[in-house]
Amino acid sequence: MVNKEARLVENILDKSKLEMLATRVGYGKGLVQAGEKDDRVVVLCADLTESTNSHWFAEKFPERFIQVGVAEQNMALVASGMANYGKIPFISSYATFSPGRNNEQIRTNICINNVPVKIAGSHAGISVGPDGATHQALEDIALMRVIPRMVVIVPCDAIEAQKATFAAAFNGQPTYIRLGRAKSPVFTTQDTPFELGKAEIFRDGKDAVIIGCGMLLHNALVAAEELAGEGIDCAVINSHTIKPIDEKTIIEAAQKTGAVVSVEEHQVNGGLGSAVAEVLSKNYPVPQEFIGIQDRFGESGNPNELVEAFGMGVGSIKEAVKKAISRKK
Repeated sequence: MVNKEARLVENILDKSKLEMLATRVGYGKGLVQAGEKDDRVVVLCADLTESTNSHWFAEKFPERFIQVGVAEQNMALVASGMANYGKIPFISSYATFSPGRNNEQIRTNICINNVPVKIAGSHAGISVGPDGATHQALEDIALMRVIPRMVVIVPCDAIEAQKATFAAAFNGQPTYIRLGRAKSPVFTTQDTPFELGKAEIFRDGKDAVIIGCGMLLHNALVAAEELAGEGIDCAVINSHTIKPIDEKTIIEAAQKTGAVVSVEEHQVNGGLGSAVAEVLSKNYPVPQEFIGIQDRFGESGNPNELVEAFGMGVGSIKEAVKKAISRKK
């Protein structure tokens, strides 16, 4: 049963009745909201202003927008300097380029110096679709999660992306926000709780728990509903903050259910699933199955078809839940 305290949309499982928006749209709205609140907020982009939806900020606050051009390393360095002098800079590009191309500058100039630059990696995951393997960032969570001081957020829909962007502006830390290109279901509301570092229980259950992030969380909810029809009671947790991860909620869910499935549009190595496994291995080990990219590069195709082909669809999640439950014994 969907948790009423999560305050999600009605008809959440009927995709045809849900608004479809890319999470990058929420980022663009969150930038404007943060800019309206504090004139220290500045935005830098690497020649992908409309693709990352930074153009809304540029139109409203042109004096606080910097078009760096195709120079992601320079963009990170400029932002670091601005942050050192009191600004709150957001830098945006495709995730394959930022943090992919400028990882060293993010590590050295942003995180070692501990300045509050916000990195928005758009077009992440395999749902980028036709652009193919070169533009499908499947390693970015791992890259950012391993760097000390970096906060890592993966919003599940456009509304949560707006909340995450606004919250990141004022958390005082280096922060990575992962965003998607493809339109995906909007199933949270303005009233859905959101707090950095705190996972939210979207569905209650006792037989297993699915812990997910990003747009695949909707697949997790659909899978849980279908499993309920087969007599399997499955909880679903939105772990939007990968780092710092909500250890308390994860441990309690493992204790209650005894079986865990992680779901993410990212390599299973180093992402959300690895973070969950680290928590459980030292606190409360239980069987865990991993839904995500299984040590492969992406390929060109329709976003939904790619999700299915790479084993991240509803059917694959259901099979993983059943396998994790079978391993309890």
